[in-house]
Amino acid sequence: MMIIEIILAGIFFIIALLIFILIVKVIILLLPALIVALIVYLITGSLTLTAIAFLIVALISLVKRL
Repeated sequence: MMIIEIILAGIFFIIALLIFILIVKVIILLLPALIVALIVYLITGSLTLTAIAFLIVALISLVKRL
């Protein structure tokens, strides 16, 4: 019974580590879009323009990544 618990704990640890790595990669991928959106918001104060800027830069980042 103890061996099964150790194996399951190892599997859960690996899954948690992979999820963490995925989240960090997504944050790094979207960092330029977040910076541009922040600059647009500080200049214009418009949430609509901020959202549009974020989506455009995020889309460019995703297309460039592929």
